[in-house]
Amino acid sequence: MADARPDNTAVRVALWRALHLEVDGDPPVLEDRVGLAIASPEDGWRERPDMSPRFTAGFRASIVARARFIEDLVTEAVARGVAQYVILGAGLDTFAQRRADLGGRLQVFEIDQPGPQEWKRQRLAELGYQVPDWLHLVPFDFEDGDWHRQLVAAGFDPLRPAVVTSAGVSMYLTRDANVATLRQLARFAPGTTLVMSFLLPAALLAEEDREGLAASQRGAAAAGTPFRSFFAPPEVMALAREAGFAEVSHVGAADQHARYFAGRADGLRCSTGEDLLIATT
Repeated sequence: MADARPDNTAVRVALWRALHLEVDGDPPVLEDRVGLAIASPEDGWRERPDMSPRFTAGFRASIVARARFIEDLVTEAVARGVAQYVILGAGLDTFAQRRADLGGRLQVFEIDQPGPQEWKRQRLAELGYQVPDWLHLVPFDFEDGDWHRQLVAAGFDPLRPAVVTSAGVSMYLTRDANVATLRQLARFAPGTTLVMSFLLPAALLAEEDREGLAASQRGAAAAGTPFRSFFAPPEVMALAREAGFAEVSHVGAADQHARYFAGRADGLRCSTGEDLLIATT
């Protein structure tokens, strides 16, 4: 399965989440050591340039804030009776391993590329993690079309609301693919909530964050996974409304800072560049 390993971005996200626990102050925004175990990086990974505690602080903060925001939203939804959670482009997401306490009340569907998903399944087995009956691994390529049919075949109930998340995916898809995904999701049962991350155009970033975006863009292109889509917040919200969502809002870096980083002694704060779309059917 060497050719089916997750892409560099998925691994980097898992390592940044682990690094947050090692180099940032208390309290941690998110506690995730499972992703590091799944990724099983080579010795010396902490010395890699893209793991520099100082240089990557803003990116690391954005990643853990994004994950924590989603986890908080899912937990709140479960308390309201929502019983389905769909993770588009799951990568090395570890919600199911870390939040097994919700397993009795929540069906979790991870949708991802077939090869990397099978690699992850094997790694979970090697680490002693079972795939419980409430966790469904659904292989699919988002550029290929009707992933919703595969989701339903895996046990998803289209008549009941869900939380659907798409974190770190939209930038790799074409605009047309993003629009098609929004239209599919807008047809989900009333009460469904989508959280989708999206990259901002460089002109909307804080000056100090623009070189970081440029470096990320170069690295993604070199790895064969170029960034294809950037959206200004009003644009992506308009696309969601046009797709059919009833309520649409936007969560930016300043909102994340106020929620998770205000008053921290270590000064950790999110970089600008990736925001969240919140849309409800």
